[in-house]
Amino acid sequence: MELKDRVALVLGAIKGIGKGVALALASEGAKVALNYFDWEENLDDLNHDFSKTGIEHLILKTNLLETEKIYGLINKVKERFGRIDILINNIERGGWPVVHGPYMQEQWDLELATTLRAKRWVFEAALPFLKASGNGIVINFSSIAGLVGRTGPASYIFNEGYSAANRGVSLLTETWARIGAPEVRVNEIMLGIFETRHGEKTRGWGLLTDAQKDALIDHTLLKRTGDIEDVVKTVLFIIKDAPFMSGSVIRLDGGYVLGGEKVEPMPGGVV
Repeated sequence: MELKDRVALVLGAIKGIGKGVALALASEGAKVALNYFDWEENLDDLNHDFSKTGIEHLILKTNLLETEKIYGLINKVKERFGRIDILINNIERGGWPVVHGPYMQEQWDLELATTLRAKRWVFEAALPFLKASGNGIVINFSSIAGLVGRTGPASYIFNEGYSAANRGVSLLTETWARIGAPEVRVNEIMLGIFETRHGEKTRGWGLLTDAQKDALIDHTLLKRTGDIEDVVKTVLFIIKDAPFMSGSVIRLDGGYVLGGEKVEPMPGGVV
């Protein structure tokens, strides 16, 4: 799929992974609508970086927890660009045990509403336009928290609510792939520990002890956290080079999920 003159809506685009993906799509010639709500202090940088691309773009501020505003967001994108071809469903609220401590109901509700509910309403609102595209693409972002939960070294960075919400994202991905077919492909990127998501450029990482950080890295087969370029390459692969992929989950975690089990040397045997 060529991206020139295609239109992408990227959620959580103010910084980090969302911004990196949006810039990559723009560099491929796509027109980009960028939604954000928090982290207003990063807005000047966002404006500056996209003005340098020379690509038509639209920056919108929408609280996606207010579901009644989501259809307005989608309509603004359609009114500006006339179409929507790609939805990058990058919105979540992580629950760090090391940051938030024991659960309060407000934190639990916020994690599920942001990570799960908002994705669903955005997909529903965008679906008619994605279908009209004839070759629509949805990429849901999730976390390996949905697989490992609050266990092992990840006990400090993944709460149960966040974990439960991310397991739910995979169910949505499968359901939406059926609903969208054949005009829309829906796939999921399940992230491990990334520099801007549970990694070294986040507030929570700074609260971990050196031993806790080392345990997370040691549990990862590739012995590092992921970076934005790792995500960008995977997004572009799904969009441009995987036209027969739908309903799939790519686990992009450097081997964290596998890392807890060691392979012992092959025994000599008795024969």
